Amino acid sequence: MISNQQSMSFSPYIGLYDLIVPKENILRKINDLVDFSFVYNELKDKYCHDNGRNAIDPIRMFKYLLLKTIYDLSDVDVVERSKYDMSFKYFLHMSPEEAVIEPSSLTKFRKLRLKDINLLDLLINKTVEIAIEKEIIKSKSIIVDATHTKARYNQKSPREILMDRSKKLRKAIYQIDEKMKDKFPTKNTTDVLENEISYCQELIEVIEKEDSLTQYPKVKEQLNLLKETVADDIEHLQISEDIDAKVGHKTADTSFFGYKTHMAMSEERIITAAVVTTGEKNDGKQLETLIEKSMEAGIEVETVIGDAAYSEKGNIEYANESEIKLVSKLNPAVTQGFRTKEDEFEFNKDAGMYVCKAGHMAIRKARTGKKGVGKNQKDTYYFDIEKCKLCPFKDRCYKEGSKSKTYSVTIKSHVHKEQEKFQESDYFKEKSKERYKIEAKNSELKHRHGYDVANSSGLFGMEVQGAMAIFTVNLKRILKLMD
Repeated sequence: MISNQQSMSFSPYIGLYDLIVPKENILRKINDLVDFSFVYNELKDKYCHDNGRNAIDPIRMFKYLLLKTIYDLSDVDVVERSKYDMSFKYFLHMSPEEAVIEPSSLTKFRKLRLKDINLLDLLINKTVEIAIEKEIIKSKSIIVDATHTKARYNQKSPREILMDRSKKLRKAIYQIDEKMKDKFPTKNTTDVLENEISYCQELIEVIEKEDSLTQYPKVKEQLNLLKETVADDIEHLQISEDIDAKVGHKTADTSFFGYKTHMAMSEERIITAAVVTTGEKNDGKQLETLIEKSMEAGIEVETVIGDAAYSEKGNIEYANESEIKLVSKLNPAVTQGFRTKEDEFEFNKDAGMYVCKAGHMAIRKARTGKKGVGKNQKDTYYFDIEKCKLCPFKDRCYKEGSKSKTYSVTIKSHVHKEQEKFQESDYFKEKSKERYKIEAKNSELKHRHGYDVANSSGLFGMEVQGAMAIFTVNLKRILKLMD
C-alpha cells in the first residue's frame, strides 16, 4: 500500500537541521529547487493503494538513488551514511532519530518500480523545465556528442567476476590478519558457476562473524561489493555476462565493451536529451532523435553543433528540411553519397573505418578509380576474412571460398556544395568553438559520478544509471547558474 508520505514526522529534534545543515549545503539547495512530487505522480500506479503493508515512500527511495549518484556510493554505503549524516537525513525527509531502510530495498525499487517508465526522458525534461522556468536557457543551439561507458563485467565470465572480487576481499583481509586464511572455506576449483556463488556466500558468512575485521574501511568496501554482486545481479550471473553490452570502437586501434550515451546539451551546459544504446551503434544515426527530444523538452533549436560523425548525408537533408543549421564538418568517408547495404555497414568516425552488422571493423582501406574524376572513384574497405568465416551472418554476407571480403563506397563530387560553403562561414567557425563544452560534460559524468563503468548489467540498468547521473549534473549546473 502507498500513501504520499512526504510530510516529515513530528520530532522534538527537527530543530537540529537548522543548526547542522547550512543554507549553502547542496542537498538543502536541491530540496528547495525541486518539487519531487513528480516522482510520486509517475510511480503511484506501480503500487497498491488499498491493501497490504505501507510501502516506503517512493520519493524517499528515489532520493536514495540520487544520493548514490551525487556521491558515487554503493547501495550499502549510501544507507550506512544516511544513519549519521544529517544532511542526508534532511534531504530524505527523515526525522533525526528515524531508522533507515534495508539496502536490498533499493534493488527491489529499481527493478520493480522503475521498470516500464521512461525515466531518462522524465528526469531530463524535469530539469529542462526548471531551467526554462528560471530563465537559465537562453540559447537556441544544442551541442551533440556520445560518451562510452564500460560494461560492469567487461567481457569476463560471471565466474571470473566472482573470483576476482573474492580475491580482492581476501587480499584486504590478509594485510590485517593472515591467520584468517585458516578459517576461510576451501576455494572452488570447478568451472561451475553455482559452486563459485556458494563459495562466495560461505566466505561472506565467515568474514561477517569477525566484527574487528569488518570495521576496517578497505575490508568493508570489498565485502559490500562482493555481497552486492552476488545479491543484486544473481539472475544475470546465472545467465551469462552482460548480454546487452557490445564492443564499440574509440579509434582504429582501441575499443571498449559496453554502452554509449548519445547526448544533446544547450550552450548553457544543460543536457536537453539523451539516448542510451549498445556500444557499437553509430553516433550520427541518433541526431534526429536528439533534436526531437530536445524540442519536446521545450528547447527551441535553430543550430546543432557536433563533430564529423553527424555530417552524413541524411542528417544534412534532415537539418535543411527542418531549417536547422548543422555545424558539423564534412567527412568525405561519411558523406560520399551512394553506397549499398547502408543498414548493414556503418561508418565509425573515430576509427575512420566501416563496421559490419556483426560489429567487426574493417582492417584497411584503399581508393580506386581515376583521380580527379569523382564519380568513378571508390573507397574500398577490407575485412578480416577469418572472422567472416565464423560470423553468424555469413550466409547473407560472405560467399564460401572467397579470399577477401570488401565493402565499397562510391565518391560523388558536388553533393554537399551548400554544406561546404556554410562550413567556410564565420558563423560556422564561431559556433564550432562551443563543442568543447560537451566534452567537459562527459568528463564530469565519468569522473565525478561514476559514469565510466556501468554499476549494473543490462541496457535497462544503464538507462537508470544515465537518468540519475544526468539529473544530478543538470541540477548542479542549474544551481551554479542561479548563484
